[in-house]
This record gives sequence, structure tokens and C-alpha cells, in this order.
Amino acid sequence: MERKHNIGLTGNARTLRKNMTKEERHLWYDFLKSYPIRFLRQKVIDNYIVDFYCHSARIIIELDGSGHYEEKELLRDKIRTERIEKRNLTVVRIPNNEVSRNFEGVCQYIDNIVKEALWRVQTKSLEERDI
Repeated sequence: MERKHNIGLTGNARTLRKNMTKEERHLWYDFLKSYPIRFLRQKVIDNYIVDFYCHSARIIIELDGSGHYEEKELLRDKIRTERIEKRNLTVVRIPNNEVSRNFEGVCQYIDNIVKEALWRVQTKSLEERDI
């Protein structure tokens, strides 16, 4: 049976939770931690540690700093996203500067994506029952 994650990364994820970036801390403590749909932070999925994960909506939120926009990192992120999305998860990428510059807009964007994803999950579940 294939594991859902690399258990060797668990310690790294714990360290990253203790040492979040300024933008991750802001999004977590000022929005996601108290969001009515549960999110986890620095979650190990496959061979990666994702910034934020919502199991019920099947969504991953990644905050991208300036380094993510260099050619090498763009390719690495593309491969990572494709591999994660094979697990029927949606990866949402948000630039760090948007969290700093437009926090309310980012929160509204995440809220809309989560609600839409939950609707899709529920609709799919109902369709499977009808089969």
C-alpha cells in the first residue's frame, strides 16, 4: 500500500510550524486558525510539506515568496503541484506580497475557494450515491 506521506518529513514539518514566515503567521493566526472549516498548517503530503491543508475541501494553500518566481522554482512548483493534484487535491498559490498588501482580499478569496470546493465535494458525493 502506498503511503500518503513521507513520515521522515514529520520532524521538518514540526520545525516549520514553529518557524513560520511572517505571512504564514499572519494568515494562520488572523484567519485560518479560527476559520469554521478546519485547516492544518505545515502538513506532510506525499514527499512535500504544504503550507496549509483543508481535508474536507481537498485544498492546499501555498504562500509563495519572491524565490518561487525564478525559472528553476517555477518548474519545481509545477512538478510539485502536478504530483499533489494526482491525489485529487487542489493547490492554490498566493503570493506573499498579497497577504501583506491585501489581507482582506486574500481571506475572501480563500473563503470563496473553500465554499466552492465543499460544494463540489458534496455534489460528487451525492452523484456517487445515485449510481
